[in-house]
Amino acid sequence: MLNAANSVTIGRILITPVFLWFLFTMYDAGESINWVLLLAFVLIAATDGIDGAIARKQNTVTKLGKLLDPIADKVLIGGSLVVLSMLNVMLWWATIAILVREIGMTVYRLVVVKNKVIAASSSGKSKTIMQSIAVGYFISPLNELWFNPAFDLGYGLIYGAVFLTWWSAIQYFRESR
Repeated sequence: MLNAANSVTIGRILITPVFLWFLFTMYDAGESINWVLLLAFVLIAATDGIDGAIARKQNTVTKLGKLLDPIADKVLIGGSLVVLSMLNVMLWWATIAILVREIGMTVYRLVVVKNKVIAASSSGKSKTIMQSIAVGYFISPLNELWFNPAFDLGYGLIYGAVFLTWWSAIQYFRESR
């Protein structure tokens, strides 16, 4: 069960708390340190594609990998949302709306895992990408530099992420019936 792809996924889960600590202790709105934090976030998020590519190329797709991969995404994105909310950068209601869906979906996956593994769908991948873009924007200094009270790009991104998050949940339940 512990192949190269699963090792990458487990590594992503293990490095995320370190990143979250740096995000919490070093984030400074509009400052250049946020580019470093954004780069770290992007590198960790990019391993999502790397582990999948390794698994497909080596023909080592496993049930464990299908289960751990979405959990790794949830730990990174959910943890980032919580930290950004604690820093008053992200709206708490958006963080809660996303986390409720993500925790619910994880519990659902764990309950049905004995019968079948629910792999990521295209709508689930789309919401993860949108969440990552929104979180990345809020981490970056652009969040502060491009702020416009009439229309804030960050809020547009997070509203889109919340919508896609719940839309994908509806799709999962439809497909699993």
